[in-house]
Amino acid sequence: MDESLRQQFVRTVQDFTGMTGIYLPDDVEKRLRELRDSETIENAKTMYDCMIEDLSLAKELHRPLCQDTGVLQYFVEVGTEFPYLADIESVLVEAARKATLETPLRPNVVEPLGEHNTGDNTGYGAPYIEYDLVPGSSDLRLRMYMAGGGCSLPGRSKVLMPLEGVEGIKKFVYQTILDWGVNACPPLCIGIGLGTCAATSAMLSKKALLRPIGTRSSYPEVAKLEDEIQAGLDSLGIAPLGFGGSHTVLNVNIEAAAHHPATLGVGITTGCWATRRGEIIIHKDLSSEIISHKKALAAAADVKKG
Repeated sequence: MDESLRQQFVRTVQDFTGMTGIYLPDDVEKRLRELRDSETIENAKTMYDCMIEDLSLAKELHRPLCQDTGVLQYFVEVGTEFPYLADIESVLVEAARKATLETPLRPNVVEPLGEHNTGDNTGYGAPYIEYDLVPGSSDLRLRMYMAGGGCSLPGRSKVLMPLEGVEGIKKFVYQTILDWGVNACPPLCIGIGLGTCAATSAMLSKKALLRPIGTRSSYPEVAKLEDEIQAGLDSLGIAPLGFGGSHTVLNVNIEAAAHHPATLGVGITTGCWATRRGEIIIHKDLSSEIISHKKALAAAADVKKG
C-alpha cells in the first residue's frame, strides 16, 4: 500500500476513534434527552441534567465526555474486494495509538497478568479486532466501541438448561442487572445474545449492543422479548446513576442464533449512559461516510465555520 494512502487510511480511523470518545452517537444522545424530558422524579432530573451538561462541555472543550475512554474494540465487516484487506490490522493499531496520544484518550491497556500499562492503548491483543468477510463487496464497514471498566463489570455469559426457556433468560438478565447494573452508570444500553454456548452467546450480545437504539429483531418472537425485558428492567427503577428514576435502560437489543436442543446460551453486555460506539463506511478509494454521528459532524462543521 502506498504510504500516503496508508496515512490517509490511518487518519480517517484515528479521527473517527477520537470523535467517538467526544460525541455520543446520535441515537444514544436522542434517547438520553427523551428520558430526561419524560422524567418526573426530581433527583433523576438532576442527574440527567448533569449528563446533558457533560455532553455540552465535551463538545465545547473538544475533550472525551468521560475520563474512562475504555479499551478500544473494532468490529470489521470487510468486503472481499476491498483493496487494502491486508493492511487493516496495522492501520487500526496505528490509528488507536495516535488517537490515544492526540485526542487524548486515557491509556487503559495493561498486559495480561503482568498488569504493565502500555501507555497508548495498544499491546497484546489490543486494540481488540473482530473480522467478518462480506463476499463481493469493496467496502469496509467499521464499528468501534469503547469498553469502559464500569460498564464491562456486569458482563455475563451462561448456558441454561433449555427447559428454562424464556423465563430463564429473563431471570438471568434481571438478576445480573439488579446485582451489577448500578456499577455500570445507568441508564444502560443492554445487549443480549442467545445461542448454543457461552462464547457464541457473549459475542452475539456484543453485536446486539452495537445495534442502534430503536431497532428491533427481524424475528417476531425475539422482538417481543426485547420489549418485555426492556419493560421489566425499567421497572427496577435503578437509573439514572443509581439514584432512582423511571428508567433503568436506554434500550435492549437481542441477537439470536439457532442453538443446540440440549443447551440455551445467554450472554449479556452492557453499555453505560455514555455508550460510546460508532460506525463508519470506508470505500475502496478511501473516501468515507460516518453513519453514527451525523449530528456531531454538523456541530463540528458549525464550530469550524465560527
